Amino acid sequence: MPSVCFYFEVHQPYRLKPYGALQVGRDHEYFDDGLNAEVLRKVASKCYLPANESMLRLIEKTDGRFCISYAITGVSIEQMKRHAPAALDSFIRLIKTGAVEIVAETYYHSLAALYDKDEYREQIELELGLVKKEFGQTPRVFRNTELIYNDEIGRYISDLGFDAILVEGADDILAWRSPNFVYRVPGRETRLLAKNYKLSDDIAFRFSNRAWNEFPLTAEKFARWVHGHSGAGDVINLFMDYETFGEHQWRETGIFDFLEHLPDLLFTHPHWDVLTPSQAIDRYPALGDLSFHRTVSWADVGRDITAWQGNAMQQRALSEVYALGPEIKRRNNSHLLALWRRLQTSDHFYYMSTKSSSDAEVHDYFSPYEGPYDAFIHYMNVMKDLKLSVLAPSEKQIGL
Repeated sequence: MPSVCFYFEVHQPYRLKPYGALQVGRDHEYFDDGLNAEVLRKVASKCYLPANESMLRLIEKTDGRFCISYAITGVSIEQMKRHAPAALDSFIRLIKTGAVEIVAETYYHSLAALYDKDEYREQIELELGLVKKEFGQTPRVFRNTELIYNDEIGRYISDLGFDAILVEGADDILAWRSPNFVYRVPGRETRLLAKNYKLSDDIAFRFSNRAWNEFPLTAEKFARWVHGHSGAGDVINLFMDYETFGEHQWRETGIFDFLEHLPDLLFTHPHWDVLTPSQAIDRYPALGDLSFHRTVSWADVGRDITAWQGNAMQQRALSEVYALGPEIKRRNNSHLLALWRRLQTSDHFYYMSTKSSSDAEVHDYFSPYEGPYDAFIHYMNVMKDLKLSVLAPSEKQIGL
């Protein structure tokens, strides 16, 4: 019986405020609280609340046959609690249906997997504790920040005890293989679920594109494409940002109507069903090992890590923040540690990207700054103030 697996990423960063050189040594409040509250409330209104209502209706209407999974970052949960508690409550109601699986990731949506494995583990443990506290689940499946993955990360996550990892179905990695099967971390029993990026991106990126030769994308057409894989796979993994519904694709595009009709149309073929990631790995055996000879992500055309490491500005900023780790942790100050970890969030470095063409359009859409150089300057000024404060003989400067 072929299956569809839906996974949605829920993440909102703490954005930095414009922070000039004259503020260094004087202003130790780095984040734009007003903007962060405004964005969180807007996304909750346009996406989280209406999309969760739709998901709840679909789960109830199908008696749980329609099931879904989410990774919800710790920084998103923090902000929902503060600025949009009704949104968090709506996620809790969804999870209580028993048809929703929570997938683990890093609490701060960081790049620690590439820079500091101990910090990486600590952020995963923080996320697991929060998920257990807020949602009552202990995740079996892991999803790294932006689906960043290589064989080393796979082995590390396997050693932490996860049963499966969500990964990007990059063409050069899969080669002759299909993303529509379960695979395995080489030498381990940990399973890999590969995103079908073409079908996922048809919804996430192309849905409202009038220049697309398949526009408009109807639920009937999409279900037909899915059913066209009958006999050519076990599970079609549709992974995307949750903000696809209502924020990236506005309600006026018809995205919610598409969502409301899709499950019934998928179920018109009696041999098809919808599973969570854990259900998928419990049902389907691994076709074989899948080795990643390079570091992959779900970002940009290259599906690599150049969205965060592609230029000298990004590389310097990343080097600076992770170099501070030992001194930060030596201070044993929870406020300082949380602040440093917020500065690790991958979005800060994404805003510094200087890519061109279609990649640039996506980066510009998300960035709160006029350009990548502004993002870099503000970030590095913050880092200078933080270093002066942390490395100074007296802790009075930053009130630590």
